[in-house]
Amino acid sequence: MPEQDRSDPGNLRRRLVLGGGIVAVGAAGVGYGLGRVAPSAAETVPSTQPPATPEPESQLVDPYGPQQAGIARPAVRQGHIGLTVADLTAGVRPLDLLAELGETIAALTSGTDPALADVPPARLTVTVGIGPAVVAAVRGGGPGSQELPRFRREDLTDAARGGDLLLQVCADDPTVIVLAEQALLTRLSGSATTRWQLAGFRGALDGPAARNLLGFYDGISVPRTEPELAADVWLTEEDEVAEGDGTKEQGGAPGDAAGLAGGSIAVVRIMPIDVAGFARLPVDRQEAAIGRKRGSGVPLSGGSLDEDPNLQTKNEKGVWAIAVDAHVRRAHPLPSGAPGLMLRRSYSYSRGPQDQGLIFVAFQRSLLTFTRTQARMDEQDALMEFTRTTASGTFLILPGFTADRPLGATLPR
Repeated sequence: MPEQDRSDPGNLRRRLVLGGGIVAVGAAGVGYGLGRVAPSAAETVPSTQPPATPEPESQLVDPYGPQQAGIARPAVRQGHIGLTVADLTAGVRPLDLLAELGETIAALTSGTDPALADVPPARLTVTVGIGPAVVAAVRGGGPGSQELPRFRREDLTDAARGGDLLLQVCADDPTVIVLAEQALLTRLSGSATTRWQLAGFRGALDGPAARNLLGFYDGISVPRTEPELAADVWLTEEDEVAEGDGTKEQGGAPGDAAGLAGGSIAVVRIMPIDVAGFARLPVDRQEAAIGRKRGSGVPLSGGSLDEDPNLQTKNEKGVWAIAVDAHVRRAHPLPSGAPGLMLRRSYSYSRGPQDQGLIFVAFQRSLLTFTRTQARMDEQDALMEFTRTTASGTFLILPGFTADRPLGATLPR
C-alpha cells in the first residue's frame, strides 16, 4: 500500500473497491533458506497438470474450522516457516482477491493442488492476516485497526514496518513451503507487492518446547488448553479495540469485534540476535539473563521445565533466584499487567553469521498483551541487550472458514 494512503483510512476506503468472499493472502519466493528473492508475477505460470491424488491424513491439517489452522493446530508446530508481508496494489478488490486465494489454500493444504508437484504436504498450513489500514478500510475500526507503537532497539525501514497482508506458511518440509508460496503468488499476481519475506526453522522438539539459537528452550509458557486459548488468544464478539498507543483500553461499546469471533491479533517481528556475543558469556551469566537453566530449561526458582517460574523465590542469601532483569521475569504477564499469555509460535532463522536470530510470531486476544510485555522488557531485560528488531507488524487474523462459509465471510461487504 503506498505510504500516502496509510494516514487516511477514509482515503484507503475510497481507493479500494471492497468485494465479498473468502479471505486469504500471500506472496511467494524461491531460493528457500539463507535469503530468498520473490519472483515477478510474469515468471509464475499456473500448472495445467491434473490434480494429484489426495494425501494420507497423517500429512494433512484441515484448513477448515472455527479458527484458522497454523495457530493452535497442529498442536505440535511444524518444523519450518515461510513468512511474507505484502501490500495491496491500488484499485484492488481485496475481498474478491482473497476469495480466490482461499480456494488455493484449501487445495494446497489438502495435497490436491498440482502446484505441490506430487510432494506430500507435510502438515502444511496457511494462516492469513490483514493489516491495520485494511481493517480500518473494511470494518471502520475495531480490533486489528491499531498500529504497533515504537519500541526500543528497533532498526526499521519504512518497508519493514507494518503492511497490509500477512501470510504464514508452515510445514515439516521447506520444499512444500516454497511450492505453496509459488501457488499463492500466482493468485496474487498484480494485486499485491511483497514488502519482506523470510524463512525459518525450529529446533528438534524435546517435550513441549524446542531450543533456540542460544541453546535455551523457547515457547514454554503458552496457553495450551481450550479454556486458556479462549481466554488469551481468540477474539469474541464483545472484544473492544485498544487505543492507538497500544497501552490502555479504549472505552468503546461492546461489539467492536462483531463478526471476528475465532480470530486473533498477530504480532510478527524479525529480531537479529548477537548469538556469538551471548555465547561468550559464562553459562551462569547466560542462565541469569534468561532465568532458566540452559541444559534442562528448569526455572532458576526450581520446579520442572513446564512449571511457571516462581518470581518470589529467593536463594539462601536472600537474593532473588530469578534476577530483576531476567527475561522470564520481565516477560511474565503478572508484573507487566498484560491481560493474558501470548501464544508464541516463533522460529529461528540464519542468513549467515552476521544475520541470525528469531522470527517472533505471537497470537493474542488483545494487542495489549504484546505491547505491555514489550514495554516492560524495554525498561530492563538482560536478553534484549543482545537483540534488535529489523521488521515489525501487527495483523488481524480472521476467523476460520468452512467449505460453505468462506474465510472472511463475516467481514462487511
